[in-house]
Amino acid sequence: MKLALKIDVDTWRGTLQGVPRLVEILRRHRADASFLFSLGPDHTGRAITRAFRPGFLKKVKRTSVVSHYGVKTLMYGTLLPGPDIGRRGADILRATRDAGFETAIHCWDHVKWQDGVGAASAAWTDDQMRRAQQRYAEVFGNESPGHGAAGWQMNIHALRLTQRLGYRWASDCRGTHPFVPVWNGEIIACPQLPTTLPTLDELVGTDDLTPDNVHLHLLRLTMPATHDHVFTLHAELEGLKFGDTLERLLTGWREQGYEMVSLGRMRDALDPALLPRHEIVRGEIPGRSGSLMLQGEEFLSTWKEAA
Repeated sequence: MKLALKIDVDTWRGTLQGVPRLVEILRRHRADASFLFSLGPDHTGRAITRAFRPGFLKKVKRTSVVSHYGVKTLMYGTLLPGPDIGRRGADILRATRDAGFETAIHCWDHVKWQDGVGAASAAWTDDQMRRAQQRYAEVFGNESPGHGAAGWQMNIHALRLTQRLGYRWASDCRGTHPFVPVWNGEIIACPQLPTTLPTLDELVGTDDLTPDNVHLHLLRLTMPATHDHVFTLHAELEGLKFGDTLERLLTGWREQGYEMVSLGRMRDALDPALLPRHEIVRGEIPGRSGSLMLQGEEFLSTWKEAA
């Protein structure tokens, strides 16, 4: 069985400090992974507007946001100018690729995308995605193989662009297995490899779970090893204070028989023509405030039943 490690890099601090440590940990455990980079300005401080969302302040308290992100990061875009991650961190991004890891696009501006894409126009969405695509090409000299949306937030325009921009895979939602997405009957010809497991920031602080024992909960979710999984990490978490937790997870998954792979390698094993088609919908999941994109019902079976 394969377990794809999807690493979201949201901030300048995560790029500068978290990514190099993750590269070290992964190489030591002989684990492959995909690094999805935020490529424009770090405006993390502007996320303060989320304080008015139900459940957000509770999550901030539970996950110790200040200790993970740092006070300076929480001022970027408000009291401090936001660092241009793709420009200032280009050497780190290329070093990650040169270490043998797949790289791909997370977003241009993480906070702007996560908070704005749900109600955004086609023009706004196109601008954000093409900015990220252009910067990726400037840094790496080639096109990105895939896209993984910030905060698992998308709209129909963004989904269409995953096809039009030629991505081999996308990982923009939460779900149970790879599928071809359908939005209100419209098929999007770019396979989705959804995150199948809860993230550490969704688990720690709930049901007596701590950084020291949360790995046991996740390992129970992947046992027995009967099907593939996608686990989303964050450079700001597993790359910093949760590094020891990640090492325990990698050891446990290896013992369970999983091969840790990149999203690209998981995609290589799939035939898109044989993938099921599923609606992609909005909904909520435990441990995360607000709604996000979810894998919905299988499209063909629903149609056949209706017929």
